[in-house]
Amino acid sequence: MNYEIVFCDVDGTLLNNEHRMEDSSVLAIKQLKSKEIPFVIVTARGPSGIYPIFKRYSFTCPMVCYSGALIMDEEGNVLQSNGFSRKTAATVIHYIEAEQFDCTWNIFSMNMWIVNDKEDPRVKREESIVEAEATEGDISDLPAGATVGKILCMCNPKQTAAIESALKAKFPCLSIVRSSDILIEIMNKGISKGESIKFLCDKWGIGLDKTVGFGDHYNDLDMLETVAMPFIMENAPAELKARIENVTLSNQSDGIYYGLKNIGLVD
Repeated sequence: MNYEIVFCDVDGTLLNNEHRMEDSSVLAIKQLKSKEIPFVIVTARGPSGIYPIFKRYSFTCPMVCYSGALIMDEEGNVLQSNGFSRKTAATVIHYIEAEQFDCTWNIFSMNMWIVNDKEDPRVKREESIVEAEATEGDISDLPAGATVGKILCMCNPKQTAAIESALKAKFPCLSIVRSSDILIEIMNKGISKGESIKFLCDKWGIGLDKTVGFGDHYNDLDMLETVAMPFIMENAPAELKARIENVTLSNQSDGIYYGLKNIGLVD
């Protein structure tokens, strides 16, 4: 099979546990570019969390942000934006606060990142990981007409599953998915990594049977079930490795390069 495009998650997949790319992954992306095979970042992060990666490793590529609520081409042009309203965001945040969930909320809109408590250690940790700075405030700080790409809940890991279940029951009109043992992503209904892949392949005239994908967590599952050649990272939860046949090396090793080499896309 001649694969024509590669989709890749960021945290736990493209980046190792020190939030850096392996040298072999940098090499693989450069080889794909030389063969004119698009490499597309597909992440729950916003653009501000991707730009430092581009700068550090001297490359750019298309990116799917907020798990598909914002899709941009290699030049930074917006191809699709599908967020929800400030009113909906305010309703969600009011519910989170009224229920006194053991979590802190984050609002993302384009390059804006608003948090309710900038001193929360979980926010500070996220700032260090994505190399971007949050602004303390609330929904009223968004410009008039702004749409929300996602609300991120940073949870007590012992409460994440219960909070996720409660949010899904309360807001069936939204797309809600867990992206780690402490993170819950809340997006507009129908937003998913898998749907974003279908959108881009249709736009660029690439068949889904010519797609490759890499991921490591629950919010990557529909992406991996959409592409023709899915790779799950060795560091993924056992439940996911049981569902996805191709297990590549971990994000601490050469998982991206190893997978691509095995299917003949890199040397």
